[in-house]
Amino acid sequence: MKQKGITCKIPLDLHRRISEEIKQQGLTMGKFIETLITEHYSNGGKTMQNGSTRTLAFQVSEELFRRIKKYLEDYERVYHRRLTQKEFVIQLIEQALDEADEEFSAAEAAARDDEDDPVCEDDPANEDLA
Repeated sequence: MKQKGITCKIPLDLHRRISEEIKQQGLTMGKFIETLITEHYSNGGKTMQNGSTRTLAFQVSEELFRRIKKYLEDYERVYHRRLTQKEFVIQLIEQALDEADEEFSAAEAAARDDEDDPVCEDDPANEDLA
């Protein structure tokens, strides 16, 4: 595949942040930029639009951090595909939200069923239900 270079100047603070992330992820600058651009276009160009993405930031224990890193290493070894921390966390969040949506729908359906079939407390036939 033919390749072409991209050169640009960025603020020094941003360069330092990128360099640190590249070091942590074990990437080259070229691979890092390629990944960003690929993600941008795979999201329909939405990553650069104002307000289209939001940042979630949180800290985890050292033990959990190591478990996540081990999982990502194992994932790459088994599936021969690199899974980023971001992809991993987003998948977990989406899965949890999908499950919650199903649970909420089931609870709402059950509540509607209860409303459609009310128990009358004054009815002697319902005494054994209490």
